[in-house]
Formats: sequence, C-alpha cells, structure tokens
Amino acid sequence: MSANGRCLFCLLVSLSLSLSLSHSKPVANPQFPCKPPTHNTYSFCNISLPITRRAQSLISHLTLQEKIQQLSDNASGIPRLGIPHYEWWSESLHGIAINGPGVSFKNGGPVTSATGFPQVIVSAASFNRTLWFLIGSAIAIEARAMYNVGQAGLTFWAPNINIFRDPRWGRGQETPGEDPMVASAYAIEFVRGFQGGRWKSGTETESYGRHGIGQTRVLLGEDGEIDDDKLMLSACCKHSSAYDLEKWGNFSRYSFNAVVTEQDMEDTYQPPFRSCIQEGKASCLMCSYNEVNGVPACAREDLLQKTRTEWGFKGYITSDCDAVATIFEYQNYTKSPEDAVAIALKAGMDINCGTYVLRNAQSAVEKGKLQEEDIDRALHNLFSVQLRLGLFDGDPKKGQFGKLGPKNVCTKEHKILALEAARQGIVLLKNDKKFLPLNKKAVSSLAIIGPLANMASSLGGDYTGYPCDSESLFEGLKAYIKKTSYAIGCPDVACDSDTQFHKAMIVAKRADFVIVVAGLDLSQETEDLDRVSLLLPGKQMSLVSSVAAASKKPVILVLTGGGPLDVSFAKGDPRIASILWIGYPGEAGAKALAEIIFGEYNPDGRLPVTWYPESFTEVSMNDMNMRPNPSIGYPGRTYRFYTGNRVYGFGGGLSYTNFTYKILSAPSKLSLSGSLSANSRKRILQQGGERLSYIITDEIISCNSLRFNVRILVENVGNMDGGHVVMLFSRVPTVFRGSPEKQLVGFERVQTISHRSTEMSILVDPCEHLSVANEQGKKIILLGGHVLMLGDLEHFVTIQIY
Repeated sequence: MSANGRCLFCLLVSLSLSLSLSHSKPVANPQFPCKPPTHNTYSFCNISLPITRRAQSLISHLTLQEKIQQLSDNASGIPRLGIPHYEWWSESLHGIAINGPGVSFKNGGPVTSATGFPQVIVSAASFNRTLWFLIGSAIAIEARAMYNVGQAGLTFWAPNINIFRDPRWGRGQETPGEDPMVASAYAIEFVRGFQGGRWKSGTETESYGRHGIGQTRVLLGEDGEIDDDKLMLSACCKHSSAYDLEKWGNFSRYSFNAVVTEQDMEDTYQPPFRSCIQEGKASCLMCSYNEVNGVPACAREDLLQKTRTEWGFKGYITSDCDAVATIFEYQNYTKSPEDAVAIALKAGMDINCGTYVLRNAQSAVEKGKLQEEDIDRALHNLFSVQLRLGLFDGDPKKGQFGKLGPKNVCTKEHKILALEAARQGIVLLKNDKKFLPLNKKAVSSLAIIGPLANMASSLGGDYTGYPCDSESLFEGLKAYIKKTSYAIGCPDVACDSDTQFHKAMIVAKRADFVIVVAGLDLSQETEDLDRVSLLLPGKQMSLVSSVAAASKKPVILVLTGGGPLDVSFAKGDPRIASILWIGYPGEAGAKALAEIIFGEYNPDGRLPVTWYPESFTEVSMNDMNMRPNPSIGYPGRTYRFYTGNRVYGFGGGLSYTNFTYKILSAPSKLSLSGSLSANSRKRILQQGGERLSYIITDEIISCNSLRFNVRILVENVGNMDGGHVVMLFSRVPTVFRGSPEKQLVGFERVQTISHRSTEMSILVDPCEHLSVANEQGKKIILLGGHVLMLGDLEHFVTIQIY
C-alpha cells in the first residue's frame, strides 16, 4: 500500500483499543485454565517456558480418552487439571457473526450487538489494503472484548478466500472475488489485522481521511512486522481447496469431486492460501467438504502437509463441519467411519468440527487404524495455538487485552470505519449524461421502490451478527429528502407476482426522482444454495422497466447481492440513467448510498468479479477448468481466461470525475542472467539459450534483484475530488498455450484532487507477477515481449537471458 493509501485512514482502528482501554471494565470473565493453585503445579502453566515444551507437558498429563475429547470444536473440559471446556468455532467474516456456537449475543451478556461491516465482496471492491487491515483489526477488538465477558471464543473461522470462480456460487459474496492476487492481498491484510501482532503501549495521533478526526493508534512492533508467536486472536483461511460449489443440479458440496489441473491449482486455487499462511501468518487452515481429484480435501495429505513443509504453517487444521463424516457417509471414500477418522488425522487434520471423530477415534485406535502419536501430533498443534493466544497464561483480566470490554464494541470509530468501507465498496456502473449526483436542493420529492428498499436486515449478507445501528435504504434516503415515498413493487425478492406493480408506478409518477432497488438476498444465494440464473429473480426485470416507463425522469437502479447479474436490459435502456451496485453494504450501507447519490462522496469502487451474460449458465458449474477449450465451446472463467461477452468487466466502475494516466518510468528490458545459478546458466548455454522460450522460476536464485517500480502519474481531469483505484495488468508473450488474456500485476488506491496530478508507483516482481503456470504446475517466466497495461496505455518489457 502506498503512503497515500495508508494515510487515507491513518490507521483508524488501532483506534478504540488505546482510546478506550482505561475506560472499559469487563462485566464477567470467561472460564480459563491455570487458576490458583494449579498455576504452580503444571509446567504447561509456566509462561517462562517455550510454547512447544508447554504443549508437550499438557499432552503428557492426558489419558487417551481425554485426548480424544479434545478433537472436536466443542472440546471437553478436564476438571482434574483445572481446564474448562473450550469452543473453537466462532465466526467473524465481516463482523462478529451468530453462526458459530462460540459467539453469544442473547444469553444475558452485556454485548447485544457488534459492528456490521460490508460483506467481503463489497470491501474487496474498494481495492484498499489499508481498509482490509483496519476491518480485521476492528473486528478483533470487538471479538476480544466479547471474549473477556464470556460471549466469544478466541479462535475464529474467517476469512473465506476461495476464488469466486462461477457467478452462480451462493457463497461468492463471502470472498474477495475472482482474482487470486486480490484474494491473496485481502487474506494477508485481514489476517494480520485480526491476529493483532505486537501491540505496544506507545501511541501516536493521526487524522482520519477527509473527516479530519484525530485518532490514537496502537503501534505494531518496532520493525512494523507481525510477531507470529503471540496472537491476539486466531484467524482461519478457508476452505482448502478448490471449494466453490454448494448445491447445483445433481451436485452437492458434500460429495462433489473437483477435478483440477496442476496448472489451475498452481496459478488460481492455491495462491490465496499460500499467501494467507506465508505472509499473513494465519494460525488456522480449514479443509473443505469436496474431493480434489478423487480424494477428500481433508484426506489430501499432499495438500495439508505442504502447508507445513513448504509454506511454514504454524497452526492447526480444522475440518469444515462435518467434513470427516462426509468422507465415509457421502463420498464413500473409506470402508468404515474409523477409516475416515484415521485418514483425516494422518493426513494432517487436527480437529473435527462436529462429533464424528469423538464417536469413532477410540474404535479406530483399538482396531489399529489410528495410533496415539497421531492424536498427540494433532493436540500439539491445537494446544500450541491456545498457548499463543494466552489461554493458559492465567486470568485474562490481567493480560495484555484484559481491559477490553463492552465499551470497545460498536464504538464511534468502528461505525465510521463501517461507513467508509461501504462508501469505498459501492460501484457506479452507469451514469448517462452525468445524471448523478443529484442536487438535494433541487429534489422536491423522491420515490424508492423495491422489496429490498425498506429491509435493513437484507443489507448484511450471510455470516452476520446483530449490527449496531442498521437502517434501511428508505430510511437512509429519507434523511436527505423528507418527502420520500416507498412502494414494495414485489411481495419479496423472488417476485413471482406483479400485483403490486400498479401501486409502484403510481408512486413513481408522483415523485420528482425515482430509485428502484432490485437484485438478490439470501433467499437467492447463500451457503448450500447456488443460483441457476444470472437474471434478476422472478418479475423484477419487469418491475424495473415498468417503473422506468412511468417515471417523469430517468430512474436510478440500485442493485443488491453478492453475485454478478445480467442487467443488460438496464445497461442499454435510456430510461435508466444510472446503475449502482451496493452488494451487501452492512449497517452503514444506507447512509453510504445516500451520500453517493447526493454527491457527498465520489464513488470509487471497482468490480472484483466479471459480470457474465445469462448465456453463461449453459456452462456446467462443475467444470473446474479456468482456461477455455474452443473445441467444445467452453469459454473459460474469470477475466484472466474468459473469452465470451461481458455485461461488466472485472475492475469496472465509474467516478463523478475523470482520470488520465502517464507512465513516468519502467524498464524496457530485463535480463535474467545475473539472477540464475551457475548450473542453470551452463545448462541454458548447452541447450542453446537463444532458442529457449521460458525459464522455470525455481532456477532463479534472486527474484528480488529483478523487481522494479512502475512510476505512474494519475491526473484528476474533472471537477470533483475523489479516490481512484489504479490497476496495472500484464500480458505475456502469446507463444504459450494457456496463458491468461491478461492478469493483474498490482493495484493501489490513491486520493486525488480536481485538476491535480498524483504520483504513485507499483512494485513489479517478475517471478510473481509476470510468470504463468505451465501444464505441470510449474511457474515459468516466458522470454520475449511482455506488455504492461494501464488503462489504454501499453508499455513493453522484453525479458531475455542475456
């Protein structure tokens, strides 16, 4: 993230931790081990000892039955050692959620709500690394505060970083989108923010964006790096791997076999998980329900062990719930439940969400299918994470985060952050004749129409909690225009009746300006539910067109939902002047939308997914291939490989102002010679270097020495200040079969001033950004002319050996 991007928020979140630490007292305390007198009895309570030794000590005190009782998300207590039960499963996808049993809002605790940030796909549309870090940090503060009053755990199963491969996927809304680089960047920032790092007592004050609010922020370590030994909370990268189908046709996530090429695995499905672990330092990985090339994901020893041997993973691996059961019950991969338990634990899974391991592990040991040392290995990983979280360090009230409590939840700072996230995530897709923004002084009356227009509960998406201050879109707009009327139009989002159309048209005729809200909610897309169509559900299209025909002026169409929609009819209809996608914008979405419509905020979000036409539904959702196959009419997937028509493209999004680019500096040639090992250079000479078309990146011993900056001048040539996302793409030489149409090299979000220029740079790592995967799953750099693309500009970089 550039200095400009980092200063835009000025690290707001760090925020309420130091602002409120001295003012908030936990009302209650969770149960915890190592209380007096046991704190002086057992080595695992001795905080001066290394974590590994403490974990081994704890394991040594357990019987086999006690060990097995720890292998569920609801781990049993061990009263004789003073260890209470622990619930591993809490959820925090875009705020503290009610989905996991580890979180409780309604059982008499002092915390009854938590900040509802936009759904991940909306936050991803900001293309703002700082924002992602701050959201993770804010959620962490609220989670730790809730733990301190016994309303949440310390281990949360987020983020979801699967690639949004198919537009029909019901859980695509939970992800950062279709690009593996963006998903990787999101994973790194969210996990770093959520797990906390080295919080220090020192503070410094900075201002927050255009609001000029001075904020006190807690600093990370002196070197700015995350200390991955100590954890504020534990984040979990899910769902590994190639998981992106819920229930479509005859296919179900519980039995689906994802057939994936080595090429696609290397350059699409695995990069977010590798980044989440290697750079984000995530302390948990979740294996998915599906099979990968005929082997259940939670039994894929090669994939699970690779995270430790090659990626340096230090954490625990959990199954999805109840993915161990599916190995036998749905996939029929093993001959018995005991075999399913044994194969998952031996492959590297450490804990089973559910009870299947609890019920079958003892029998698996007795039958010789599972050894106690396999269980001990899993326990070592589990206990090590709990120890890193300080769970065995005594009274959490006396710990580093002990003063966090209810006053640190739903703070003013967090609500402002939720609003800023919604602002930056909303995407303007159409704006004929600069119809927007509206001048509120010139708007005498407003009509808002649609089944989602007056439902605040629909703005969160899945994996939500109870938001602090949610309001409907109707309420948010009425705050700007008092004479605002509402008509439902359709009885619900499915919209199988047009009986309410007439009333909606009457309301539209009477209003000065009309906003129609259409799109999706969780009745159309969610966990265990994929879509079959990309069109607006039911008769919604007819509603939009009918209202547009009745309105005195062209209308504004607001689209909800996480999945792409084919709204070609609206894109080409002059009666629909503007289209805004708001997704699931969270508790502050209504205010953010109103600010954009009335010009208080200049929209700057960009689509993180391709919007396909309805004809794409002819493509089988179970086809996992990313690359096109013209011989069978298969068009490929995502902007990197898709060869068909688009409704809106990846990275699409308009502003109320205009921008121009100039590339100030970038190399035109790049030699690999000095970065190759002596043996590689000798081999290349023997093979005739001038005839080679590529170099395997593993042969490059110094990728860092090849890095270069592309210096860019961004000029705001319009009349309005605003943020802008700069996206740099690359295209590799066309000699390689299966190369992407283009791929994202880097992105930065900058703040611009009208009729002023802003200079920024994007770092390019050729080994990472200019490479592609071959059919064997090896990353290679193609020799010859690469093209860097910035808007309409192209810059050629020739990569050669000498």
